[in-house]
Amino acid sequence: MASTILAEAAFIEGSQVQAFPFFGVERRGAPVTAYARIAKKKIRIRSAIYEPDYIVVLDPTLIGVVDVAKGVRSGGMVLVNTNKSPKDFKFRKDVKVVTVDATSIAKRHGLGTRMTPIVNTPMLGALARIIEEVSLDSIIASIKKKIIIKTDENVKAAMEASNLVTSNR
Repeated sequence: MASTILAEAAFIEGSQVQAFPFFGVERRGAPVTAYARIAKKKIRIRSAIYEPDYIVVLDPTLIGVVDVAKGVRSGGMVLVNTNKSPKDFKFRKDVKVVTVDATSIAKRHGLGTRMTPIVNTPMLGALARIIEEVSLDSIIASIKKKIIIKTDENVKAAMEASNLVTSNR
């Protein structure tokens, strides 16, 4: 859902977009990868993204288990859902690390359950703060269009996360 909301927000701003998930082992709780491709010109490629500009890690427990920064371009960015500092993460030196505690934000706004908070909209709010391709206003418009349950709470969570981003540079 996060990649779809992101693509919709970029589309609102006039970009060409693609959004698609990739499911590995299809079982409940298995890691899922989703892609969003955003460009000003027509997108002709139809494949996974092997050298992303940005990586968004919704589940920080994957770090160390999965190479979450694999392939990220030099100068790229990794946004991690965590209460830790960006300095606590050791990706390549040419990769910027940004953190936001989306889990706490989601819990405060009643998104998901206390045991399984849904962090996608707070993470998108944080992402809108750190990238040029999409604005927070467009993320909010996309949330309002795509999310029909707890819409206001999702919007407020995205806005809060946008204000709580921490960067290592």
